[in-house]
Amino acid sequence: MSALFGHEKAISAFRAGLESGRLHHAWLLAGPRGIGKTLFADKAALRVLADAAGPRASLPELDVPEDHPAARLIAAGSHPDLMRLERLVKDSGTELARSITVDQVRSLQRLFATTPSMSPWRAVVVDAVDDLETAGANALLKNLEEPPPDTVFLLVSHAPERLLPTIRSRCRLLRLAPLADDVMASALEAALPDAEAEEIAALVEVGKGAPGRAVAWRGLDVEGLDREMEALVREGDPFNARRSALAQSLALKSAQPRYEAFLARAPSRIAAAAKTLDGPALADALKLWEGASALAANAQRLSLDPQTTAFELAGMLAELAPGRALRAA
Repeated sequence: MSALFGHEKAISAFRAGLESGRLHHAWLLAGPRGIGKTLFADKAALRVLADAAGPRASLPELDVPEDHPAARLIAAGSHPDLMRLERLVKDSGTELARSITVDQVRSLQRLFATTPSMSPWRAVVVDAVDDLETAGANALLKNLEEPPPDTVFLLVSHAPERLLPTIRSRCRLLRLAPLADDVMASALEAALPDAEAEEIAALVEVGKGAPGRAVAWRGLDVEGLDREMEALVREGDPFNARRSALAQSLALKSAQPRYEAFLARAPSRIAAAAKTLDGPALADALKLWEGASALAANAQRLSLDPQTTAFELAGMLAELAPGRALRAA
C-alpha cells in the first residue's frame, strides 16, 4: 500500500482511539478531493484488522508491514472481514455507476451475519459516502445507529455538509487538509519517480495541496485551461465565441479528464476573483461562486450534458470581467 503523506493530526487522533481500546465505531474523513482520504481510510482499516489479528504493528503512523497476513489478504482483495462500498463499473466497462446503491449497502448484512474470520474486528470503507443514493444513505444510517460489535466504519466524504445530519452525528469527524507544498512535492516524487523536478514543481502549483488530483491531471495541459479561464475573467465574452469554443472542446469524449479538471478549477477561479472585490461586486461574485460550485458538484452526479455545463460555467467566469455589471439591470 502506498505511503500516506501529511495528515499527522488525523493520524494521531485515530491512533489514540485505536490504542485506547475504545475506538469510535464510525469515522467521517472529510476534505477536498485528491488529498489522501481514501488512502487514509484503507490504511486505517488495515491497521485495525492487523492489530486485532496480531501481531500488533510496531511501525509508526498507520503503517503495517507488507508481509503481515492482513496486509497480504487486503492486497489480494480477499480479506474476509473487510468490505468496501464504492460506485461499481457499468456493464460497458468504461464508466462508473452514478451512485452506490441500496443493494450494495444491504450486502453488508452478509458480513455482519457471520463471525469475523481473522480476528474479533471487521471494517467497512465507504468511498465516497457522498455517492450513496437516498435509500442507501438511510440503510447505512441504520447500521451506524445500531453498529455491530467490534466494527469500524470509515466514511470518505468530499462534501460532508451535504450528508444527512443524522449520519454526521453518528460519526467522529476527521478533517483532512490540503498538503503543504513541500509535503505535496514529496508525495508527487513518490508517485511519479520518472518526473523531472520542473514537472513536479508545475504539478505542485496545479494540484493546490491535492497530490491525487495533480497526478490525475498530469498531461492534460491544465495550465492552458487556466489561461482560457483567465482570458474569460479578464476580457469577458460579449459574443459567446470564447466560451462556445471552450465548451465544444470539453464536450468531446476524449476530453473527459480535462472536463473534470475544468469542473474543479472554475469555481476556484471565481473564488480567487472574489477575494479582490468588495461591496456589491463582492456579493455578486459570491453568488456566482455558489452557483458555479453547485453546478460543478452536480454535473457528473446528475450526468448533466458536458457542453451545456461547460458553457454555463464559462459564462459565469466571463461575468467577472472588468466593466461587466454583475448585477442584473
